[in-house]
Amino acid sequence: MDVAVIGLGLIGGSLLQALAAAGHRAIGYDADPATCELARAEGWTVAGSVAEAIAGAEVAALAVPLPVLPEVLAELTAYDGLVTDVTSVKGPVRELAAKHGPRRFVGGHPMAGKETSGFAAAEPGLFDGCAWVLCLEPGETDLADWLTLAALFTAMGARVVPVTAAEHDRAVAQISHVPHLFASALARQLEGNPLAGTLGAGSFRDGTRVAATRAELIVAMCGGNATAVREVLRGLLDGLERMDAALATDPVRFLTPLVAAGSELRRHWPARGGTPAELPADADGLLDLGRGGGWVIAVAESRVSVTTIRPETDRNDS
Repeated sequence: MDVAVIGLGLIGGSLLQALAAAGHRAIGYDADPATCELARAEGWTVAGSVAEAIAGAEVAALAVPLPVLPEVLAELTAYDGLVTDVTSVKGPVRELAAKHGPRRFVGGHPMAGKETSGFAAAEPGLFDGCAWVLCLEPGETDLADWLTLAALFTAMGARVVPVTAAEHDRAVAQISHVPHLFASALARQLEGNPLAGTLGAGSFRDGTRVAATRAELIVAMCGGNATAVREVLRGLLDGLERMDAALATDPVRFLTPLVAAGSELRRHWPARGGTPAELPADADGLLDLGRGGGWVIAVAESRVSVTTIRPETDRNDS
């Protein structure tokens, strides 16, 4: 396929490289001239404008920050190809797409990344095995377009997860956005505390890794999903307050079950894939799969069936 990637940061740059590695004709564009020059110097095809990049492209993948998205979408109103994005919040993107009117749009979000950013950090294997959300809105998303992207991304090694934008935003608030905020709060324990910095080891390192992400990126994704993030954040604070109360009374009796519940859940994450099965390419069935924690690993040529995996968790496997 001919694919245009607009925005060549970590995710966009990695997507450009992964598409080329998979045999597609990929062309990139970035508003930053230095980024374009860096990509060209490494041998990648880079256009001089959005219009030049999308000319002749069958798919346009938008890998720009949420605040920039309206400006880019405005340049795609006459574009006949399929548009997707990689933004970490989907509800606002869905609203922007409806307002600015790309003729064909399917929201997406690959659950992949690093604490480093920019094209220099990009790598073609970034999406290997990652969960790649493709939004499937009942009565709104064209199923043929959804299947086109599912086939494209599964062939690159990703596991495509079909959910609605609202379901995505609630889930990523729980496992990505709030953890970024918590990591930042935890990292601030180092302030004026050289002894803590010296003694910090694995638990502190792992718990604060994403705090090294650029602050503006964390703020953009959390701010774009503020309603869900605040709801999840209140739940986390409530859980911490329960732990605090347990410590003040009888830790063995009251704190143990709280800690044990988290330990049990973490030891059995991530869920292992079950046996592959064929599933008709039907929106309701696909959404049921995604809501149950399953994913798509391949799309049939006929576009009438998909090969799916439902996760299985063996609670006896320690």
